[in-house]
Amino acid sequence: MNEMNTDRPPMLEHKSFVRVAGVVGLILLIPLVAMQFSDDVVWSWFDFAAMGVLLGGTGLMLELVVRNVRDTRYRLAIAGAIVLTLLVVWVQLSAGIID
Repeated sequence: MNEMNTDRPPMLEHKSFVRVAGVVGLILLIPLVAMQFSDDVVWSWFDFAAMGVLLGGTGLMLELVVRNVRDTRYRLAIAGAIVLTLLVVWVQLSAGIID
């Protein structure tokens, strides 16, 4: 019999969510630590929230692609499109290059 553990929230039952959240947290530690040592890195809470949403959404979409797309060529093409979209949005938010 397969019973669900009721002690933990449902989102933590999925290993992919925990893995993505951990990686996003580690990536967001980079600018947080850099802000302690340099005046060149200045992020607001909004910057951390926006990048958390972007990186988390990208990670979860990549997990879905890996889990559901079987053909390697399609998997690589879709993953490349997801990462390219992340990079375009990131550049736009950081530098405002696209008007």
